[in-house]
Amino acid sequence: MMIDLTARQVQILRAVIEEFIETAESVGSETIDKKYNIGVSPATIRNEMVALTKQGYLAKHHSSSGRFPTSQAMKLYVNELMKERELTVADEVSAKEKIWQNKQDHSDLLREVIRVLADKSQALGIAMYDNNIFFQAGHSNLLLMPEFFDLDVMRHVFQLIEQTALLEEMFSHNSSENVIQVVYGQELGNKYLLPVGFIHMSFMLDNQLCRVGVLGSNRFDYAYIFPMMKYVRQLVQELA
Repeated sequence: MMIDLTARQVQILRAVIEEFIETAESVGSETIDKKYNIGVSPATIRNEMVALTKQGYLAKHHSSSGRFPTSQAMKLYVNELMKERELTVADEVSAKEKIWQNKQDHSDLLREVIRVLADKSQALGIAMYDNNIFFQAGHSNLLLMPEFFDLDVMRHVFQLIEQTALLEEMFSHNSSENVIQVVYGQELGNKYLLPVGFIHMSFMLDNQLCRVGVLGSNRFDYAYIFPMMKYVRQLVQELA
C-alpha cells in the first residue's frame, strides 16, 4: 500500500495526519516545518504535500490554503503508520471492573461494553446483537467535537444510527484482515458524513455474533482506541 510513497512523503503524511487529529484544522507546510523535524525546507514540504494531494492522500478546502488527510490516508495511517500505545494498568482495571461486574447477564455485559468504549473513545458506542438488538451509549460525546457543530452533519449521523440497514452496511465494511476495522463517511458516499469515522470489531457471545463499534470524528485517538478495543474484546472472550 505504501509502495507509491517515498520515505519523506510518509514522514510528511504522518505529520499532517497527527496535526489534523490534534487540531481539527487544515494543515499548512509552515506548521509542519515548525513543529515536526522533517529536515527539509518549507518549499520542499509544500511540493511534497502537492504530490500527496495528486496521489489522493491529501485534500484541501477552497477556503483554506492548508490540507487535510483523506480516508485513503487515514486507512494507511491506522493500518501501517500508527504506533499503538500501551494501556495503563488503570485503564485496564477500570474497564475490567465495569465489564465483569455484569458477567452473569450477557445483555447487561454488552451494554456495559458499549458504555466503556463510548467513555474511553469520547464517541458514540453502538452494538448489534442477537437478531439486530441495538445498544447505544454516549450520544452527548458527539457534541464535544467541532465536526458535529454542523447541524447537517449531526442530522445525517442521527439518520444513520436509526436505520438498521445503514448500520449493517457500516459494520460490514472490512477493508483489512485486522481485528479492528475502520470505516469513513467518505466511503459511504454521503458528503455530510465526510468528517465521520467508525471503528468496529466483532466477537461471539452466547453463540451469537456481536458487532461493536464507536462512531465519532475521523480524528479518533487511534493509537489509544485500538488497544483499548482489543483489550475489551479479550475480556468478553474470556467470559464467553
